[in-house]
Amino acid sequence: MSVDIASSRSVGGTIVTPPRRRWRVPTALAWAAVAPFAAWAVARVGGLERDSLTTQLMTATPYAAAGSLVPVVFGLLARNRAATAVALVTTAALGFSVLPRAVGSAEAAGSGAPLRVLSLNMLFGHAETDAVMDLVKRLKPDVLSTQELTPGMVEKLDASGIGEILPHRVLQDEWSAGGSGLYSRYPMTPLENLFQAIGHNMPAAVITVPGVKPIEFVDVHPYPPLGNQVHDWTAAIEAFPPAASDRIRILAGDFNASLDHVVMRRFLDQGYADAADRAGKGLVPTWPAGRSIPPIITIDHVVVDERVGVNEVSVHTVPGTDHRAVFADLRLPF
Repeated sequence: MSVDIASSRSVGGTIVTPPRRRWRVPTALAWAAVAPFAAWAVARVGGLERDSLTTQLMTATPYAAAGSLVPVVFGLLARNRAATAVALVTTAALGFSVLPRAVGSAEAAGSGAPLRVLSLNMLFGHAETDAVMDLVKRLKPDVLSTQELTPGMVEKLDASGIGEILPHRVLQDEWSAGGSGLYSRYPMTPLENLFQAIGHNMPAAVITVPGVKPIEFVDVHPYPPLGNQVHDWTAAIEAFPPAASDRIRILAGDFNASLDHVVMRRFLDQGYADAADRAGKGLVPTWPAGRSIPPIITIDHVVVDERVGVNEVSVHTVPGTDHRAVFADLRLPF
């Protein structure tokens, strides 16, 4: 028997394992991911939206804030400190702009006289009357603020018995999107010349609530910021009266604006607060409802004097209209 001497010998030497290559994102791709979100953050923080397109895009800021986490990952994978740093600052800026709306504030709850407010854009009077009345009976609002209120819708609400629940009214209904109207459980007096209404009808009234000073209430509905209407929309919000030390004002309706619009933020800075923001419901979308896509932006608001407490806010879908109703349970200072 022969033996292969060569094969019986041990093999010498060292086995070298080639280094494992770590996959990394190209630096250019990381910066391409960071740049649009950084620009968005600068525009949001600086209030730089000007034309119709940028104004409409600004309503999507909550989604941009969530998406801004992606460039952070890209920066880390690219192992580029500068891109990662810019991405982190961007995420922080957008996050601080948006997240407080989901948290609420210490001023949300409070003692005082209750006032329950319900606001609804009725889409040219097409909101289902039974659904509206069911909401009124269930939530028991003291004030109902309506937009796109038509004479036909007024007749339907009357036939359904709204006058028995909310007997007082200040209406400026029209056969168009311009109609608006206030219904109240408490006595109301029309309030003229409080401000220049630019856009749709925006009736105002003084409401006498037992135990507190009279309340000034405004039904809000400026034009949407589409095309050249963006200038009228801006002028309408800028025309709203600032808060006053000797009275309480509440404004409720379809502002066609989100809390990410600089004109809306400047208005709130004049002594107001968004009720949903205070209650931690500020990111609940209100439009468009009743379509193939769910509501995506928040443009319907109940805005209150900073001295008003907010006990609860809820948002409700009403068949027949593309806006969701906003309900706020408020506490008025004595």
